[in-house]
Amino acid sequence: MSLFLGPDAAPRCQWCGGAPEFLPYHDSEWGFPVASDQKLFEKLSLEAFQSGLSWRTILNKREAFRAGFAGFDIAKVARFGPADVDRLLADAGIVRHRGKIEAVINNAQRAEELIASEGSLAAYVWRYEAPLESAPQTASTSPASIALSKDLKKRGWKFVGPTTVFAFMQAMGLVNDHAEGCVTREAVNKARAAFSVPGS
Repeated sequence: MSLFLGPDAAPRCQWCGGAPEFLPYHDSEWGFPVASDQKLFEKLSLEAFQSGLSWRTILNKREAFRAGFAGFDIAKVARFGPADVDRLLADAGIVRHRGKIEAVINNAQRAEELIASEGSLAAYVWRYEAPLESAPQTASTSPASIALSKDLKKRGWKFVGPTTVFAFMQAMGLVNDHAEGCVTREAVNKARAAFSVPGS
């Protein structure tokens, strides 16, 4: 797997050389384990919006998404109604796609149900951790992402296909897909070793 040499001459995953904003995201967020329900819900929502688009587009609009969706507070988004859908469809700062907007609201409602039954969104998703199932940057799905996608759909979630879920799992640390030799790979491994799995 080819690597990208950053401004500090350290090797990193090839993809993070694709745009200036990718480097800080790669170094400080991508692959590090996350236990916050709100952050997990935000990432699932943003991955749904990315479907058919580039992550650069979504990353550059992330603050506008956060403003439009109440910081991705699950309880608040679950209460969104038709007026909120209209408001978001008029918001030029985000991706104005009715189906995806309505899916995020639906998914917030499903997340509330999941939290009520499972204790937390984090405890639920971390059951699908696949630390040894790493094929850095060559796969778009995995057995774990297929299983998680299938269960989320069974629970009524939308825009959570296996590819979307795999990207979510990569970003949230459920699998370490930093390339071998990437300077951040070991930092992610250390963060995971110090991480307490929710609900365990």
